[in-house]
Amino acid sequence: MDTHSVVSAYRRYAGIYDFVFGPVLEPGRRRMIESMACKAGDCVLEIGVGTGLSLRHYPSATRITGIDLSRDMLARASGRVIRSGWKHVSLMHMDAQQLAFADNSFDKVAVMYVASVVPDPDAMMREIRRVCRPGGDIFVVNHFSQKGHVLHWLENLAAPFAKVIGFRPLFPLGEFISLTGLPLLESMSVNAFGYWKLLHLRNLPLEG
Repeated sequence: MDTHSVVSAYRRYAGIYDFVFGPVLEPGRRRMIESMACKAGDCVLEIGVGTGLSLRHYPSATRITGIDLSRDMLARASGRVIRSGWKHVSLMHMDAQQLAFADNSFDKVAVMYVASVVPDPDAMMREIRRVCRPGGDIFVVNHFSQKGHVLHWLENLAAPFAKVIGFRPLFPLGEFISLTGLPLLESMSVNAFGYWKLLHLRNLPLEG
């Protein structure tokens, strides 16, 4: 994956994303935000806000900052925020691998269907750890390739076309958890076929 491929893919998806990916990924969005248990006054960063489909699920007493690399997707999210009159939501064009926020800026971070999209997931997770307060919570929802899963044949088939489709079909769960360097508090299957996973990680201070 590279930045140009990601931007190009989501420029193509922007106009159809809500129709194609909205319903099938909706259970994961709702389950994640329910699991986050946001409280009044919490500052939440959503990585990969896309067209803003998740934003209606957050409580209005929570301060939400949503970022995305795709200006085309973000433009649709901005329209949704304006139409809905959400004053507690701010949107920014930003690369998840280079976050323009101070250390310890957020109580919780939601990583929404983007872990297998970014060119360098390790760099993204380092930045997330930096901007999330120590002891804060990080929630990731994403597809993770599973060798024993009925859809693994399709992952292998699609793998050579990662740059075209805009994400890595082969994205092992164990490797991702290992690179985060964080304790996994909970993992649950979401969406159709249980193909996607929702992970709850705790942002413990880096050692050394």
